Amino acid sequence: MTTFLRDTAIVFTREFTPSRREPLGLIFEMLQPLLFLFLFGSLLQGAVAGGSWQWFVPGILVMMCLTGPMGSGFNLLTEALGGSLERLMVSPLNRAAMLVGRTLKEMAVLVAQAVLIILLALPLGFELHAVGVLAGLALLVVLGVGLGSLSFVLALKSAPDGTMFYLVTQWALFPMLLLSGVLLPLDSGPAWLRVIGLVNPVRYLVDAERALFAGRLSDISVLYGAAAAGLVALIGLYAGTRAMRKGI
Repeated sequence: MTTFLRDTAIVFTREFTPSRREPLGLIFEMLQPLLFLFLFGSLLQGAVAGGSWQWFVPGILVMMCLTGPMGSGFNLLTEALGGSLERLMVSPLNRAAMLVGRTLKEMAVLVAQAVLIILLALPLGFELHAVGVLAGLALLVVLGVGLGSLSFVLALKSAPDGTMFYLVTQWALFPMLLLSGVLLPLDSGPAWLRVIGLVNPVRYLVDAERALFAGRLSDISVLYGAAAAGLVALIGLYAGTRAMRKGI
């Protein structure tokens, strides 16, 4: 266990150092979520129950949790194409630690960006429920761990050209977003769209986040969201660990 933790810390430091040295890159990645927050969120004022900011801020954070971890395999794919991943694979580092360290780096970035989004939303009218927000961020981390791990699996399977990685991430991302109710409530959509949305695990995360950020900790949607996030994390970690052990 000590070796695993040490190797995880080594990989985390290796992955996080470039981001720490270039904080402007992290802010640049947030331009799209910020535009959605200030422009789209303002358009929804009075259109949703419970206040537009309480409804929209959790949705933005889920969107960031999808786009960030799902695209995290891009760096791994770049290393695979450049040959540096092959050299890393022959090192004595624990293969599972390689996956966990990379995933923890993505989660650290996600949490930092989420905190910034929440702080910027406070002057706009977002009401802070501290316990609910902390629980919501923890739930996002669980989901992000699973999505990031699956992204790494896809990157390894896509090497050496990476075509499959780009196709799957682009084709999977937008349907998952649209069918989760992140931007617009699915309740106002046609019946067939609501039925399709029921099989989208991200929808349950969105409902759970909105309940938590509103301070409704005992809402049944929180239980469903936690179950969906846990299932994605378990599948991702299992598949990711197997893929890292097999290598390219």
